[in-house]
Amino acid sequence: MTTFNKNEALKKLSQLEYEVTQNAATEHPFTGKYDDFYQDGIYVDIVSGEPLFSSKDKYDAGCGWPSFTQPIKKLAYKRDQSFGMERTEVRSPEGDSHLGHIFADGPVEAGGMRYCINSAALRFISVADLEKEGYGQYQELFQ
Repeated sequence: MTTFNKNEALKKLSQLEYEVTQNAATEHPFTGKYDDFYQDGIYVDIVSGEPLFSSKDKYDAGCGWPSFTQPIKKLAYKRDQSFGMERTEVRSPEGDSHLGHIFADGPVEAGGMRYCINSAALRFISVADLEKEGYGQYQELFQ
């Protein structure tokens, strides 16, 4: 993983990716490319490239968005009272991208948390491509 230029990275985003990551929009449920996607690899912030989640921690919560039981690195959290709801927003620490929200209704046997994340905030790196893409240190998650 290399350092990133946020302005350059933002220019490469689709309108939906930009709205989700920069303006805390939410993609429609069951429309994201990673909702029903189960290949081995890691998910990184589409803006900064920082590693966020492992496919080992992904599960089908039936909510319409990719769901994970835990991140692979410490994330940033922010109180979110938008739309008359009390939620906790999940953001990438380096890129400051809006990713989604965390809820305490995940699988109890995996810690009870559900990271409900927008596909539009993510880029998937397959296990086969980890080394080539600069994420070789994460191969150990899949051995």
